[in-house]
Amino acid sequence: MGFRLRRRRFGQLMLISAIFSAVGNWATKVFAQTRPPSSPSVRTIPGTDTVDLTLRVNGTARAVKIEPRVTLLDALREYIGLTGSKKGCDHGQCGACTVLVNGRRINSCLTLALMHEGDEITTIEGLAKGDALHPLQAAFIKHDGFQCGYCTPGQICSAVALLDEVATGTASAVTADVRQTGGVKLTDAEIRERMSGNICRCGAYPGIVAAIREASASPRGV
Repeated sequence: MGFRLRRRRFGQLMLISAIFSAVGNWATKVFAQTRPPSSPSVRTIPGTDTVDLTLRVNGTARAVKIEPRVTLLDALREYIGLTGSKKGCDHGQCGACTVLVNGRRINSCLTLALMHEGDEITTIEGLAKGDALHPLQAAFIKHDGFQCGYCTPGQICSAVALLDEVATGTASAVTADVRQTGGVKLTDAEIRERMSGNICRCGAYPGIVAAIREASASPRGV
């Protein structure tokens, strides 16, 4: 009888120990999930070298000290303070981060900032001349080419490059005849094809097409 009691007592102690162990593991996981993240920001990772870089943005030289892995988009937003260019998908699929580099449109989330030292970078903030809006900015307002406005900076920068491409006769996938006199005719199909890399989740595409069509005929030019 005494042996059976001792064995039963031993089993009870083992069960209690297992319960306490399970509770401890659960509490550790909960604490790890609820405590504030301790990972440092991109500017303070120990052991990561930084580089001194000068970017020419909207006609002004801007000196920054960044890590080599910083994208052009993050350099513009987080280091220079130009937050017009938006981070949407961060995979080059939505076009919200579109800026102009040497007159050509690029997805700034897909390129490193240090690759563009010496380039002429233009963001949405650099299109207006003082209080005078760029023709495309004015046309977007007139034709309601936006709703929430998140994609609008990228849409407008992309449209600026689009008009330059058409002016130089650059064909697209829907250009019927690249040999036609007078260059490429900017039809609605041409606009939609050339703007297909810029997504508007609000669906303001009719206004965007109308705005670009009107801006293309602006006497002020782009």
